[in-house]
Amino acid sequence: MNHAGPLNVGEEEGARLLTAAVDLVVRHAKEVAEGPVAPPEPGTARLREWLAGQDFEVARPAAETLPEVMEALRRWGVHTTHPRYFGLFNPTPTWWGVAGELVAAGVNPQLAAYSHAPAAVEMERHVLRFMAGRLGLPATTEGAFTVGGAEANLTAVVVAMTRRFATYPRSGLSGLPGRPVLYASAESHLAWLKIAHMTGLGRDAVRLVPADAAHRMDTARLREMRAADVVAGLQPFLLAGTAGTTAGGALDPLRELAALAREWNLHFHVDAAWAGAVALSDTLRPLLAGVELADSVTVDAHKWLSAPMGAGMFLTPHPAALSQSFHATTSYMPAESEDAPDPYATSVQWSRRFAGLKVFLALAVAGRHAYAAQLERDVRLGEVLARRLAEDGWSRINDTPLPVVCVTAPEAEAEGHERSAAWHAAVADQVVRSGAAWLSTVRLAGRPAIRLCVTSHRTGPADLEAVVSALAEARKRTRIA
Repeated sequence: MNHAGPLNVGEEEGARLLTAAVDLVVRHAKEVAEGPVAPPEPGTARLREWLAGQDFEVARPAAETLPEVMEALRRWGVHTTHPRYFGLFNPTPTWWGVAGELVAAGVNPQLAAYSHAPAAVEMERHVLRFMAGRLGLPATTEGAFTVGGAEANLTAVVVAMTRRFATYPRSGLSGLPGRPVLYASAESHLAWLKIAHMTGLGRDAVRLVPADAAHRMDTARLREMRAADVVAGLQPFLLAGTAGTTAGGALDPLRELAALAREWNLHFHVDAAWAGAVALSDTLRPLLAGVELADSVTVDAHKWLSAPMGAGMFLTPHPAALSQSFHATTSYMPAESEDAPDPYATSVQWSRRFAGLKVFLALAVAGRHAYAAQLERDVRLGEVLARRLAEDGWSRINDTPLPVVCVTAPEAEAEGHERSAAWHAAVADQVVRSGAAWLSTVRLAGRPAIRLCVTSHRTGPADLEAVVSALAEARKRTRIA
């Protein structure tokens, strides 16, 4: 008699299923560069029509369903693994990272309590300590893997509030002497607004400091804003610097910000979600000068370290504040271990998957020097892309050593911001709809531009030529309204 449950199909069927899935993934990786980067249309109606047939009432063979799922993903989506995806820091994952995801899913360790998964927890802590060391943070640094930069930055706000206000852990916002406010660049990632909303600070608590001509936080304006807030009785508690802004790749003056944070008794956080990766390169690491002075740092391995989504990291040299921010005890959780803190008591999440394995495995197999070489190669490709676009008559409007290039067409800019914005959007849309490449539009200091970013390890010189040609063709076809 078979006593297995209805969901237990056995190891042989499992092996067939995983083999089929691997075959589909490998085929996709092999063929994705031959097709369009994005579909010409979203195809929502046809997608929903296909989904209407998936009523979940009747079982269907995996041999039919898996290929249909892969076809839907290939047909209706932007392919971030395409070598001509010049987009928003979405990765082409390494095969080591993909393998790590499979192993993590198959073993399925629960990382809430240390005693349940000491191997998994220690591997994650090993990666976090490695990153902390490369960033120059103290040996006391602890942290956690997160789903992404937004969660890591949320963690920074909670830890900063805990450090700044003694009554906050018990009484919350109601026990504070005044309204807390935080400072970030107007060019920073605006997850800060969502974080302020979620934490009860309110979106008005986020003071967006104007940027200077290089799109970095203007420290003179910061001084003015902070002084006015103090006179108004507000309670500044956090200063966030950005190492690699999303729009233009600007690097805030971290050393100067760290000095101001110390002078004003503010928690200094560095959002290095993207550019934090350069810590792995001895050549590029000086770009992060000042990050070693931070009270906390965000780095996303699923951006420029080519890990599958999502693999954010939060690091802080203040482990006591981290523990105080998230510690909880319950009768149903295992007793705390003396060997290491329980992840559920030092992070936003409670139950959590083994997110760090894909990063650990890739670093262990490829090694830091391979990552350093890739990062340096991407920077060189960014320089080539900027030069080729300049040769084609585009004007670059961002100044960064990182491989993000923002360009405008002088003839469109001469028509004013609104006409320029519409024209650049039309050009970008034409390139995307053609399937030749994926890129985006952006505004820097109010100036509309087309933005291209090199972060895929599959991108090569031929891909740069292809996107330059696609932009030239779209530029010819698009009239300025």
